[in-house]
Amino acid sequence: MQEQLWFTDLLNKALGGPVNDLLQKLPAPFHPSNPQAPITNAVAMEFLVVIILILLFLLVRSRLSAEKPRAMQHSVELLDEFVRGTCSDIIGHHYDQFVPMLTTIFVFVLFSNLIGVIPGFESPTAEVTVPLGLAVVSFLYYNWHGVRKNGLFKYLKHFLGPVWWLAPLMVVIEIISHFARLLSLTVRLWANIYAGDLVTMAFFSMIPLAVPVVFNMLHIGVALLQAYVFMLLTIIYVSGAVAEEH
Repeated sequence: MQEQLWFTDLLNKALGGPVNDLLQKLPAPFHPSNPQAPITNAVAMEFLVVIILILLFLLVRSRLSAEKPRAMQHSVELLDEFVRGTCSDIIGHHYDQFVPMLTTIFVFVLFSNLIGVIPGFESPTAEVTVPLGLAVVSFLYYNWHGVRKNGLFKYLKHFLGPVWWLAPLMVVIEIISHFARLLSLTVRLWANIYAGDLVTMAFFSMIPLAVPVVFNMLHIGVALLQAYVFMLLTIIYVSGAVAEEH
């Protein structure tokens, strides 16, 4: 059984009973393996990341100033410009509507990756179910916008390919290709963060502080890169889904 983090234990003591009652009403596969502690470390860390982000952006909003912007406001503005620039380059002139969701994806993945660097916490993205959930959100998001922009039949038409006699083959290829995106998004994020966490923990247990700090810095770099890659791939998928040729 996985050892509980202190924050997970706190959540289970506060909310474990109602959460277990709720899960017991769902089909058997959703029942918790440990009814006394139904909230796992990954779920607890996701919950903590959401709380941190809400508090962070409430703090930034309360201190917004056009005359004397502070460092935190500058950082958030740079983040917004970065996401907007990436969306504009890939999606085109109608990118604005996608910026809030894509920014949310980037920030959530980034903080989920980085929280594992702090002693006493774990990266929820090192648990495969979390990257899978994020990949499902990305998958549903770009397909929903594809249908919303082009209509269901016009969106599905591009699965048939450019010529009618290749349609049966192209449908199979397109379906496999789209579902392979789920696997790609999941495995890329999970494998990199899981490996980074394992290496960092191993060196902290064997070697004095100086060397693990180097691996922590590498882990931070990987966390940033993987958050960017996850957002970038989602932007590319959105761009393909809302392209005019559909």
